Amino acid sequence: MNYFEFYGIAESFTVEQAALKKKFYELSKLYHPDFYAGEDEARQQEILELSTLNNKAYQVLTDPARRMEYILKLHGLVSEGAKPQLPSDFLMEMMEINERLMEADDAAELGRITAEVLAFESDMNEKLTGLTNDYTELDHTAQQEKRIKIADIYYRQKYLLRIKESLDTFAARL
Repeated sequence: MNYFEFYGIAESFTVEQAALKKKFYELSKLYHPDFYAGEDEARQQEILELSTLNNKAYQVLTDPARRMEYILKLHGLVSEGAKPQLPSDFLMEMMEINERLMEADDAAELGRITAEVLAFESDMNEKLTGLTNDYTELDHTAQQEKRIKIADIYYRQKYLLRIKESLDTFAARL
């Protein structure tokens, strides 16, 4: 059972946090292992698994990045160790930033590079918001089209995260 089904909510990149929290607490009470101490071993194990599922589902669904990755994994668009084909223009821009980063020798240049990376990140987040806002109102075909575009942004964000980590490393050296 996927996490959305477990909580009885529609698959969405945005969730109502208060409703999710309420459902989490409701299921936490329902599946609390202490209430099943007198049950047989099989029932206790089942309740323990449901309690664990509840905790994992809540951790994933309350975190926007983890929720996005989860949805993309559900639909086979993201997998561990996958090597996505990112557009060459994006890769060239990132390579240029990396080269400038390697050559940066003062805080001012590092600041300019950081601002550029943050602008890239902001643009991606804006596009992502546009793709995810109306997701639940779309038919399955339109949702699939959006998920493919979201997966592209997901992989770009992963790439950008590595550059941001490099920025942090270089900033510590200056």
